[in-house]
Amino acid sequence: MASSVPLVDLGPWFEGTAEGKAQVAARIDEALQDSGFLLVTGHGVPRELRTATRELARKFFALPEDVKAKYTVAVGGRGWLPPGVEANAYAEGTETPPDLKESYSVGADAAVGDAEIDAFWFQPNVWPAEIPELAVAAREYMDRMRALSDELLTIFAVALKLPQDHFTRHTGHPTYTFNINWYPPMTAVGTPEADQFRIGPHTDFGTVTVLDRQAGVGGLQVCTADGEWDDAPFDAEAFTINIGDLMARWTGDRWRSTRHRVLPPDDSAPDEDLVSLIFFYETDHDARIASLGPPIGRTGYPEVLASEYLKEKLDAITVS
Repeated sequence: MASSVPLVDLGPWFEGTAEGKAQVAARIDEALQDSGFLLVTGHGVPRELRTATRELARKFFALPEDVKAKYTVAVGGRGWLPPGVEANAYAEGTETPPDLKESYSVGADAAVGDAEIDAFWFQPNVWPAEIPELAVAAREYMDRMRALSDELLTIFAVALKLPQDHFTRHTGHPTYTFNINWYPPMTAVGTPEADQFRIGPHTDFGTVTVLDRQAGVGGLQVCTADGEWDDAPFDAEAFTINIGDLMARWTGDRWRSTRHRVLPPDDSAPDEDLVSLIFFYETDHDARIASLGPPIGRTGYPEVLASEYLKEKLDAITVS
């Protein structure tokens, strides 16, 4: 059976021919309508950077609990999110046990000069002194992810036959978050509770998510348009791309912000632990997002202020 998540080679886009660009844009438009997810190769991000960032993060997660605790933050903060603080299914109104993961979270830190805005959206990043190389690798990784995300937003605009900067004109000083998620093995966390996942069912919140993941038994699943859970295909060279609620709203639901989840650790692989690199891209904090209604979209939504819309979403997944 064919996967619900297609593979798209971005190479023809970067090669610069009009025909190649049009073909890539058309394939991405089709993928985002049908699936909301796709895999992309030909993205130009070095494998060495991805590997180094993951391995350095593993060194942090392997530190003693009392050392990691120095960097503890709540959801939306910059630092270590310990086990038990997040349950993504809450965003759907479903109360579940906390997600079986730890995260190290950093993001956009170029202040805009408004104390209230900077205090949440552009907080200074905090880096573990015990692993100084992580800061270097993660900063380069975020730079690469921002460039790739803006390129994807440009492709999105071309796919919709809009000016190329239709989306990127709203990402001059964007908010974004880089979460490094560690999914511990069953030998560390024990048998999962009922309805407990490494990440519970949810949709993402922003414009585009770029995921570098590892293959595993307790891995990513995507909900199809028919409501069935499908194991996401894996390609070691590819990034997994999906859009979030803000982009779905922006396109008047032409494109799907698709439910997904990360399965809990399984009895068949009790020692399996995975590290995912997840870049959540948004917009300028003060961007006003006006929905693309028909004929591009299926419906028109009232305009929203990006930062207010996203903050409500983040608050919903925090375990109180």
